Amino acid sequence: MQVSRRNFVKLAGSGLIVASCVPNIALASLPNQSRTLALSSINTGETLETRYFDGAHYLKNELYRLNHICRDFRRNEMINMDKLLFDKISLIQSHLGVDTEVQLISGYRSPATNAALRSRSSGVAKKSYHMTGQAIDFRLDGVSLKRVRDAARELQAGGVGYYPRSNFVHIDTGPVRYWT
Repeated sequence: MQVSRRNFVKLAGSGLIVASCVPNIALASLPNQSRTLALSSINTGETLETRYFDGAHYLKNELYRLNHICRDFRRNEMINMDKLLFDKISLIQSHLGVDTEVQLISGYRSPATNAALRSRSSGVAKKSYHMTGQAIDFRLDGVSLKRVRDAARELQAGGVGYYPRSNFVHIDTGPVRYWT
């Protein structure tokens, strides 16, 4: 779709720009319905049940609570996570027909934490989306990891990494791509 600057401004307000960039996720998320998540952090033991979107607006206090549970627990640093990550998890759950707890492995990582992890593992990206609050590693309680991965791929949920030996799936809000 070719878009002039003038038409870009018109289309941006209608959501068509987003829909053309990420077709399945954007189209699936257009209906205005409430979105909820139940999360537990495997690293801190914290749990959270939240309705972070009321059908019309993202709820600032609930996004703050999500940002807090997704913080870099090693340094106790927090960042505003990309709310589309939470939408993608909600869509994955909906696609799978489950409403199960999200077990959070890793959300935000400070640059210092990312560098430390990178020094111990070749699987940590130098410019990880975790450092910008645009990535999350998780699993869904009682749902096979392969099903979670397949749903994320089908929904074109940005970057999708599959880590069966570590028992998690990575999703991010970067370009659509897959790796094992």
